[in-house]
Amino acid sequence: MNKVVLIGRLTKDPELKFTPGTGTAVATFTLAVDRRVPNKSGQREADFVPIVVWGKQAESTANYMSKGKLMGVSGRIQTRSYDAKDGTKRYVTEIVAEEVQFLEWGNGNNGANPNPNQNFNRSANQGNSDYSAMDFQGSIYEDEMTPVDDGDIPF
Repeated sequence: MNKVVLIGRLTKDPELKFTPGTGTAVATFTLAVDRRVPNKSGQREADFVPIVVWGKQAESTANYMSKGKLMGVSGRIQTRSYDAKDGTKRYVTEIVAEEVQFLEWGNGNNGANPNPNQNFNRSANQGNSDYSAMDFQGSIYEDEMTPVDDGDIPF
């Protein structure tokens, strides 16, 4: 089984590109994910995890997320290698996102929020890879919640 679930903050704005030929959207970004346990000096550390997301989710991520925003990602670990321009072999380990959740909203919406119940189910088969179907799911966040007076609750 190859399954990863992360919650972290974007280290910079997502980078959106489109594949040549098919024009499929692909966004790349890095999440800073806090470690659970502080180090020996009591400081909290973070891991910086590269993420790749495809299709409609890539476009939504680029449009609504920006540096510093909190985001949830589930997907799978993928490793690959390539030959760099200097002739050396480079190895990459990244998370291919199958689902993203925007836990804080970003820059492209002028304060308006997309419909959090809107789902995008798209086949994400790209090139030689076997990406599975992805879902975009929004989240409910605190500034939309209405405070309730405990005296109004009948139980």
